[in-house]
Amino acid sequence: MAGEPQADCLFCKIVAREVPATVVRETETTLAFRDINPQAPTHVLVIPKAHYPDAASLAAGAPELAADVLREAGAVAVEEKTAGSGYRVVFNTGSGAGQTVFHAHAHVLAGRGLEWPPG
Repeated sequence: MAGEPQADCLFCKIVAREVPATVVRETETTLAFRDINPQAPTHVLVIPKAHYPDAASLAAGAPELAADVLREAGAVAVEEKTAGSGYRVVFNTGSGAGQTVFHAHAHVLAGRGLEWPPG
């Protein structure tokens, strides 16, 4: 069922503190932690604590939670001191787009030149 923790989901295990992560922010509904394979000097993942497999299902099933994720992405950028110089928020949706963990998550990327269009 959407929103319920999934036993085989890495990010659900991080939320439950069964798998360690370097947490940088936490709210009642979201968790933000450093990516273990950073693609930029600042690379933080912001996830809803509730399980939704991708950004589209999150937006359709819990739009207020999707807003929480985006709000926290901005807060991460402020805390990381990258809001003024610019940052990118990326949601990969589907394996063809590079999604490898099927729990909705936003990548907050900053600290280097981020060219457009991305890869």
